[in-house]
Amino acid sequence: MIRAAVRSGAGIVQRTPVLASPPLSDLVHADVVLKAENLQRTGAFKIRGAMHKLATLGDDAKAGVTAGSAGNHAQALAFAAEHFGVPCEIFVPAGASISKIEACRRHGAIVHIGGANVHDAFVAASARADEAGLIVCHPFDDPAVVAGQGTAGLEIVDAVDDLACVVVPLGGGGLAAGVAIAVKSLRPDVSVVGVQAERCAPYAGRPPEEGAITTLADGIAVKRPGVVTAPLIERWLDDVVTVDEDTIADAMVMLMERAKLYVEGAGAVGVAALMSGATVPADSGTTCVVLSGGNVDLGVVPGLIRRHEAGAGRRLTIFVRIDDRPGGLAQLLQIFAQSGANLLEVQHIREGLALHVRETGVRASFEVRGREHAESAVADARRAGYAIEVE
Repeated sequence: MIRAAVRSGAGIVQRTPVLASPPLSDLVHADVVLKAENLQRTGAFKIRGAMHKLATLGDDAKAGVTAGSAGNHAQALAFAAEHFGVPCEIFVPAGASISKIEACRRHGAIVHIGGANVHDAFVAASARADEAGLIVCHPFDDPAVVAGQGTAGLEIVDAVDDLACVVVPLGGGGLAAGVAIAVKSLRPDVSVVGVQAERCAPYAGRPPEEGAITTLADGIAVKRPGVVTAPLIERWLDDVVTVDEDTIADAMVMLMERAKLYVEGAGAVGVAALMSGATVPADSGTTCVVLSGGNVDLGVVPGLIRRHEAGAGRRLTIFVRIDDRPGGLAQLLQIFAQSGANLLEVQHIREGLALHVRETGVRASFEVRGREHAESAVADARRAGYAIEVE
C-alpha cells in the first residue's frame, strides 16, 4: 500500500533531501542526518497522506471533503482537493497558526475556526460532513493516510545506506507509524523512536490536559491515540519519549542558526530529543531525524530569538531607578553605549513601584558580546552610582 502511495503522489509530493548535520552530530558524538520534510510541498509531510487519501477516494470525493486539523493536514488536504478539483472545508481550533489558515484559503478551502483543540475541530468537521454529505479525511487515523506518510520512510531507506535509527515526531501517529512500517519492512534491524511534546503525550501514557494545550509543538498536540494508529505504534515503534518546551525552543533555534532550516516546534521534537538526551543516537551507523514541518508562525520567532540570546549571554536586561529629570535617561544609556552595549529597547515604568515623586523606573535591554561584556557594562553603571538590577 505504501508503494501505491508513491504513485498517488507522483508529480506533487517532493522527494525531500536528507541532509548531514555536523553541529548535531558533534553534539551527540554520532552520525546524524536530517530528513527535511519542512521543505516538502505545503511545508510539511502531510501532503503525502492527503494525496493518497484523495486518490483512493476517486469519484466518491466529488461532493467535497473536510477535516479537523491544527493546520498542516488542513493545508495538505486543501492543496490535494484543489489538485483533484473537489470542494474542501477545513475546521481548525482557536489559536491555530494564522499562516496555516491563510495557506488553506489560498488553495480555495473554506476555513472554520473554533474549539479548544484538534479533537474539537475533528468533531465539528464530522458534524459538517453529516450535514453536507462531505467525506471526512482524518489527519492520521486512516490506513490510506498512514500509507501516504510511509513514503517518507521509503525515501530514508533509499538515501541512508548505513541507517541504524530513525527519530520521528509522534502526534496522532500517522507519520510515525507509516515511517516505521516502511523502514522496518525493509530494514528490520533499524530502530524507530517516536517523540512527543511533554504537554501532550498520550502515547507516553500521560492523561490529556483539560481544554486548550499551549505548546510550541501544536502540530502534534493530539490528546488521544488513534484507533488505527495506536496498535501500529505499539507494534512497530521501539520507544516513545517526550521533550519539554524549553528543549523544543532550543532545537528550533539551533536548526535556524546552525542548519539554516526553518522548522516548526512539532517538526523539531526529534532534534530536541537528541539534544536533551531523551533518546540517544545509534552507537554505529547513521541516525536520521525527521523534520516533519516548517510552517512556523512568524509571531513566535522574536520570542525564540530573545530567549536564545538571553541564554547565550548575548542579551542583557536591566532594571534601575533614575532621577525623573531631563537628561537622566540619556546619562544612563551613555554609560552603556560607551561600554559597547547596543540598546535594543527601553521602557519607563511608573506604576506599581514605590517610587519617589522625582524618580522613574527604567527597564532596558541591550545586545552584548557575551556574559563578560554584560558584567563589565553593569559594573561601569554601578560605579557611576546606579543601583542596577539584572533581570
